[in-house]
Amino acid sequence: MTPDGRKKPRPGSFPIRAADRTHVPVNAKDYLSVLDFSHEEIERVLDLAAELKEDRAEGRRTVQPLEGQHVALLFEKPSLRTRTTFTIAIRELGGDVIDASADVAFGGRETVEDVARNLERWMHGAIVRTFAQERLHQFAKAAPGLHVINALTNEEHPCQALADMLTLRERIGTLAGRTLAYVGDGNNVAASLAHATAVLGVHLRVA
Repeated sequence: MTPDGRKKPRPGSFPIRAADRTHVPVNAKDYLSVLDFSHEEIERVLDLAAELKEDRAEGRRTVQPLEGQHVALLFEKPSLRTRTTFTIAIRELGGDVIDASADVAFGGRETVEDVARNLERWMHGAIVRTFAQERLHQFAKAAPGLHVINALTNEEHPCQALADMLTLRERIGTLAGRTLAYVGDGNNVAASLAHATAVLGVHLRVA
């Protein structure tokens, strides 16, 4: 149960709701890597994102799946776009944002596991930007009732990959079977892009 008496979502589901359907099941508690989602699940998330984006552009009030829920932002690394857009998204979907400073969340006063367990008592989700991917997995494993989203680690940037896939779908339509060229550093963005293209059946060429 949540602090206000409501039943928490079960750990094996990720509650995502659109205007024309009450529940789209995604069989993952967390989103730590693109590989946490199947092809079908990524397509469902992209469908929902497109609907919400259109509603926002047209000035239509979207559903409020986060109404009454609290989401923590835990950012060890500097961020402008990711922190700002997550904050706006959570609020527009009805949630409340708790923006804890990095020195409190991951400053060594408590272990990563203890921070996660404490937040699990009060929060419904956590958006985490940290260094090692392993640290993120430790955090998520310690809090089975808390939904955790990877906002960037040294190894992966899965939210950026989904945003890129949405943009490509908007520009060129169906992605399966297409060939995508990536020109840039072999970094966390490239890794998550490789994961996303592999799951969605896109041929990736890295230069």
